[in-house]
Amino acid sequence: MLRFLESVQFVLFIFFTAAYAYQMVYLVVGLIGKGRQGKQDAKLHRYAAIIAARNEEGVIGDLIQTIKAQDYPKELLDVFVIADNCTDGTAEVSRKAGAIVYERFNKVQVGKGYALDYLFHRIFEDHGEKTYDGFFVFDADNLVDPKFVREMNKMFDTGEYVALTSYRNSKNFCDNWISAGYALWFLREARFLNRPRTQLGINCAVSGTGFLVAGDVIREEGGWPYHLLTEDIEFSIACAARGRKIGYCGTAVIYDEQPVLFRQSWDQRLRWSKGFYQVDAKYTAPLLRGCLRGGKKGMSCYDMLMTVAPCNLVTIGVLGLALFACLSSLSQPAFITYRVLRMLGRIIWATIKGISFSLFLFGAFTMATEWKQIKGDAWKKIAYVFTFPLFMLTYIPISLAALVGKVEWKPIHHGLAAKTPNENERA
Repeated sequence: MLRFLESVQFVLFIFFTAAYAYQMVYLVVGLIGKGRQGKQDAKLHRYAAIIAARNEEGVIGDLIQTIKAQDYPKELLDVFVIADNCTDGTAEVSRKAGAIVYERFNKVQVGKGYALDYLFHRIFEDHGEKTYDGFFVFDADNLVDPKFVREMNKMFDTGEYVALTSYRNSKNFCDNWISAGYALWFLREARFLNRPRTQLGINCAVSGTGFLVAGDVIREEGGWPYHLLTEDIEFSIACAARGRKIGYCGTAVIYDEQPVLFRQSWDQRLRWSKGFYQVDAKYTAPLLRGCLRGGKKGMSCYDMLMTVAPCNLVTIGVLGLALFACLSSLSQPAFITYRVLRMLGRIIWATIKGISFSLFLFGAFTMATEWKQIKGDAWKKIAYVFTFPLFMLTYIPISLAALVGKVEWKPIHHGLAAKTPNENERA
């Protein structure tokens, strides 16, 4: 039985290596490419920055200030806040900071997707559907680089994209191994996924915050109809399946606050994992059909399919079968049980070693290329490259818990109120 499982493990290794081999191209392009640039003589469009917030009075004022301080005409940029089921002073703090605030209380339709949908409808009703050319979406804990809107506008004015994502840096990279794990993943996503995708003409994926959506898309959709637990990924997948193009602007920088407590991290990533399963169930068939189109649109669908593929479950399944075989051998003679246990150990060790080494390389390449953009002591930055695989391996039990358990949206509490770091522009 375990010999068979070893063969299965080898076949899966070959399969996944082949399935994700295209990302080696991304790696090379991310290392040597300069990134797409927008139009230097771009028309100045009118935008609304929207923030969905729940009990964020401690940080939302700082975000609004950084939006208000943008190097962009103030008359062309409005700030809206949807204070969603808040029990604190989020709405009051937002109004004092200069935002237009709406409050929503709905204990049934809970989550960011519903809050955004509500806010879009209120904006259309009170300010007109065609008032804004695009909408920026931010989380309340973000800080925004002063050039963010101007840089995004340069890319938006090319007319190629229905949405744009940005360079997502961290306010608290070096707090601990958890915050560093998040930050490294998002930096890798920017440098080695979204930047190469845009250079190669393939769809990017928006990642929760720091993105721009064209007003025409919101009007066409009649709001924000993406209500799964990972509404950002749902939107990205739907765009790929429909042939809508999402781009990346590496010179537009935001900074967000990452969780530092494992309990909060578990809850957040549990929601993400459950949301990925929901996206798999709803969009796998459209993505597969999209892959058949060929060309860049087909590749975009394939890339998004690989992005949401439940690979963790395959790993868990192989290890589970190996464990079952081990337990079944306990009734056998001692020498057989020993051989089974030894082979089980080899399977588990080979699996963990292979995954850990790949994750270490991801983290090391990202740290090497983004070193100057990451604030913190050098020894901490090096140390967190080695803890990055551990952070990512915790997704295995999280994925299993998300599969078998009920998952509901839970707020992540933020407490940092740092100034915007003095970062270099990214391309």
